[in-house]
Amino acid sequence: MAYKILFLDIDGTILKPDHTFSDITKQAISSVKKQGIEVFLATGRPLHEISELAEELDVHSFIAYNGAFAIHQGKTIVNEPIPLNNIEKFIDIAARNDHELIMYTREKNYITNLDRPFISQFIDIFDLKMNAAFTPDIMDKILGATVLNVTPEKARLYEIESNLRLSPVHVNGAEHCYDILRKNVNKGHSVEKILSLLDISHDQAIAFGDGMNDKEMLGAVGEGFAMGNSHEDLFRYAKHKTATVTDEGIAYGLKQLGLL
Repeated sequence: MAYKILFLDIDGTILKPDHTFSDITKQAISSVKKQGIEVFLATGRPLHEISELAEELDVHSFIAYNGAFAIHQGKTIVNEPIPLNNIEKFIDIAARNDHELIMYTREKNYITNLDRPFISQFIDIFDLKMNAAFTPDIMDKILGATVLNVTPEKARLYEIESNLRLSPVHVNGAEHCYDILRKNVNKGHSVEKILSLLDISHDQAIAFGDGMNDKEMLGAVGEGFAMGNSHEDLFRYAKHKTATVTDEGIAYGLKQLGLL
């Protein structure tokens, strides 16, 4: 098979728990690029928080905010802010249940209460830099949101429409944190748009991920790899299981396809 495109999640897939990536991972990405394969970073993170990593890896196309925004070589392909009425309801639910929200725009991460310890812990875990106190004037610009200090039972409160689902943040130390996802706006949704735009078939696409926010993406490609450290429920959505992020799971999977 002549593969043409590769989608890579970041946390737990490229980045190890200490926020670093290995030389082997960097070399694997460089090698497939030299073979003419287009590489996208595909993450739940906001775009403004991944620019340094993208530069280090020499990657210039992105799916960010769990699929709500996508860029191919500088051209915007997807731009799907969360509806304003949903944001208003999320904020109300969080206030009534002692939860907090981090809401991501193109510029910053807006937080309902910066003073709580679990907020500081989340910021440290993901090394978030562009943080600010939430203000109502940005509500129509929000592309993604994470709710914190929430139990699995309470997480369901945010599924206020059939189009919404909660995905647990699959990173050590971020327990009781959930990304709020839309069933028609996600990484898989963006992958499908990109494949159509670039005239690339499903069978020519590869993806690697480790969290439940990756399940649609792994199903949208011909060769979907779940990292060995993946959320236990993700494996059923992947065609392949590869090694963990600390055991060079990306390189191991690409070798299976004959690309390294």
